[in-house]
Amino acid sequence: MPQTSIDPSRADTPLLFNPYDYGFHDDPYPTYKRLRAEAPAYHNPELGFWALSRHADVLAGFRDKEGLSSANGVSLDPAAYGPHAHKTMSFLAMDDPRHIRMRSLVSRGFNPRRIMSMQARILELTHEHLDPALAAGEFDFIADFAGKLPMDVISELMGVPPADRAEIRRLADLVVHREDEVLDVPVASIEAALHLIQYYSDMLKLRRANPGEDLTSALVDAEIDGDRLTDEEIIGFMFLMVVAGNETTTKLLGNAMFWGHHHPDQLAKPMKDPGRVSDWVEETLRFDTSSQMVARTSTRELAYGDIVIPPGEKVLLLVGSANRDERVFANPETYDIGREGMENLASFGLGTHYCLGAHLARLEANIVLAEFVKAVRSFEIDEAASERVHSTNVRGFATMPMRVQVR
Repeated sequence: MPQTSIDPSRADTPLLFNPYDYGFHDDPYPTYKRLRAEAPAYHNPELGFWALSRHADVLAGFRDKEGLSSANGVSLDPAAYGPHAHKTMSFLAMDDPRHIRMRSLVSRGFNPRRIMSMQARILELTHEHLDPALAAGEFDFIADFAGKLPMDVISELMGVPPADRAEIRRLADLVVHREDEVLDVPVASIEAALHLIQYYSDMLKLRRANPGEDLTSALVDAEIDGDRLTDEEIIGFMFLMVVAGNETTTKLLGNAMFWGHHHPDQLAKPMKDPGRVSDWVEETLRFDTSSQMVARTSTRELAYGDIVIPPGEKVLLLVGSANRDERVFANPETYDIGREGMENLASFGLGTHYCLGAHLARLEANIVLAEFVKAVRSFEIDEAASERVHSTNVRGFATMPMRVQVR
């Protein structure tokens, strides 16, 4: 019988933290608060992991590439954890020097210049999906817009034909979904991953024969002192883009809309002044980040007060908890667009594994939300009908019915 998370209203109940629990997905923050206060180095022997919840420990964990290894991947799920993790998580599941080699080669193609060159196209894609939704007046913000745009941006980057993009989005959604009481990667997710890998493998063969101007072709051409990426490495990076680059941005957009709607006094700031959209994005990244936790593996004994984590253990860095740590952020439970001290965000990691796609995610979110507030006078979200995605590490919405009044 799987563990269930604590009742956050009952401080006298046993502290049980289960990242698979649907109740935890609804609101993880009371659990995080208790973890920070009562068990900052928490151990769940049944599910086989430790968890670090305080801001200082999470950031130190990101920096500690010797004591906390990435070589087994970043997922809690047993099927996605282990020496094979790099096949789908690319350099996220590598340590140096292997990690820095792979990251350096990938950066030859996936670089700031290429990302900034996408700015006009991101704007076009935004209106391609947003305009018909706004014209309808009522739509699902996720299904009709936010679930489409980030995947289309990535597909555009990689050279996926428009006719194939809806199916790629469907498979990507299945990859991250987790079923209630299934404490691992569901069969449907594994099958979707295999289909995606096959699709990208076929596409890579086409690019090797007929290169273009897309990122896939650039990865084929990437070279440092005669060293090039293998097909497996390129496919692994392409798969990583689907999960890390697509889902997290979709969820960031949905979370921004949800919490803005939930706090109309704060939403009024970017609605009145689109120049403040970047503040909206940053506070959403802090208050309810889409990437909630990442896994590491201890390589030696790690001491946290009186607690010692042995070597060879799975250790979760709770990013969502770090961003609500009262030791770092004033009034952390308050959604405050434009707050100070945002340089301490843990949302994109730190150190050698800092998220390579952070700039693209912020660029997309700022363009999308700015265009939204310019076009919309007001909007209403049916919060009761909104449904969350269920995932151990990605937090956000699967559906979000919305009604808008355009300007």
